[in-house]
Amino acid sequence: MLSQKKNIYIYILPFAFWPPEAVVGRRRAHRSSSASPVGQQPQPAGLGHGPASPPEERGERTVPGPLGAARGARWRGAPLNLLARGRSPEPRPRPLPPGGMRGARRRLCSALLLAYGLFSLYAAYTVFLRPRRPAAPRPPHRDRRGPRDIDHVSLGNEEWNPWEADEKNEQIASQQRYENNVKMIKNAKSHLEETSLRVQIWGKAAIGLYLWQHIFEGHLEPADVTAPWREGSQKAGKTYFSFITGPSVVPGYFSVEAENVVLVLNGREKAKIAYATQWLHYAQTLIQTHKIQRVAVVLLGNEQCNNEWIQPYLKRHGGFVNLLFVTYDYALVNEADIFQWPLGVATYRNFPVVEPSWSMLHDPRSYLCNFLGTVYKNSSRETLMEILKQDGLDKLCWIAAREQWQPQETNESFKNYQDALLQSDLTLSPVGINTECYRIYEACSYGSLPVIEDVMTPGDCGNSSMYHSAPLQLLKTMGAPFIFIKNWKELPAILEKEKQMSLQEKIQRRKKLIEWYQNFKAWMRQKFINTLENSFLPSDKG
Repeated sequence: MLSQKKNIYIYILPFAFWPPEAVVGRRRAHRSSSASPVGQQPQPAGLGHGPASPPEERGERTVPGPLGAARGARWRGAPLNLLARGRSPEPRPRPLPPGGMRGARRRLCSALLLAYGLFSLYAAYTVFLRPRRPAAPRPPHRDRRGPRDIDHVSLGNEEWNPWEADEKNEQIASQQRYENNVKMIKNAKSHLEETSLRVQIWGKAAIGLYLWQHIFEGHLEPADVTAPWREGSQKAGKTYFSFITGPSVVPGYFSVEAENVVLVLNGREKAKIAYATQWLHYAQTLIQTHKIQRVAVVLLGNEQCNNEWIQPYLKRHGGFVNLLFVTYDYALVNEADIFQWPLGVATYRNFPVVEPSWSMLHDPRSYLCNFLGTVYKNSSRETLMEILKQDGLDKLCWIAAREQWQPQETNESFKNYQDALLQSDLTLSPVGINTECYRIYEACSYGSLPVIEDVMTPGDCGNSSMYHSAPLQLLKTMGAPFIFIKNWKELPAILEKEKQMSLQEKIQRRKKLIEWYQNFKAWMRQKFINTLENSFLPSDKG
């Protein structure tokens, strides 16, 4: 409809605005050309005779009287030769008066303009102002691919909305976000309800890293081992644990975030004991001011089990320490409030958490055994070195002995030690100041079976009232698959048997060793958690 209206406008406009003089001129030219004789061009008026010549001078005959006047008017302007020949010229059209022609043109143009204006107003009214009739409903398009969503098809008086699908998707997404938020809030609430105990561990001894990273398999941020402050957290059982360590953890200069605290302390030497005592006094002050309620201690004990200094702080002796986990075969271990704790790996030398690999389990190893350590004067380690040299066994083993103990390893020596564990089937572990040493746990990490000298060392260790299988009471109780010997003279026979073993047998032994060590750490973790919860959580009795 709109295109037809545009065609009408195009047709009317040229005539509505055409100059009137042009239209009249065209008509005159047409009439003049039609009035001229055939083969003769029309002559302008007065051409050759002058514009003001009378009829007599132009050769025209005049007829007197009224008839002559009428006839003269009819024949005026005709040449005499035509009259003489008896031919009558074509009658000339009578020109309209100038004023009458202009009035007609003006009326015609006004009429056209008025019609154009009225038509334009009607068109504008029809397009913009006239109310639209409701469109008849169209039948839905039948798709061969099957039924589709009919929400996008207009029904009745409803019009199709091109944004309807996006709006619906946004509503669905908003509803899902709301439901997820509600679910998250409920989960957080249930998580808080399930977490009945919050414990903060203050790691002020290297053994704390073995507790957190190796047994709890926790992470610390930042990962840089030289950072002054490191922390981590995790939930285990009904307990939420947080762990802090580093030189910046100083009494009174950090936030106490739990009512239950586990202190990890070093009690091997007098200087370490003095530092540990400061932390115990700080914890006692927090208990007295009701900032914390319960305290447990994980203690790197003395290698000869001289740990009498800790006893006054135990709750059984009037102190405030509820639980004590101590390394080595401490005689006062009773599995009630004093428990034996594993020595673990040398985290002070940054021994890593080792993940077993396929090659670690299946590849053949270059050496039967290894020993990298300090050889003390008049110790069984000197005996071990002599036995290895007698039969040339030292050529089958990776041996690197030194005369003085070094607390810190160089990068090269530490790498050599790790390579020796990885490339040896057996790791020899002679006694030092104590039977238990880091080498036992480090060898387990790489699948190298420890060969342990199972003898008691001087000191107060091993006189437990409950267990009489010391030394290494904890490891033996857990069924450690080690080789225990009483004398290093048994070593040649062990190595000879090792030569006869097939690779498949060694692979099975490595798998068994690594699996046991993983289970051992998991068991210690669970025992630690259960002991804390049983002691720290309020009893349901009564």
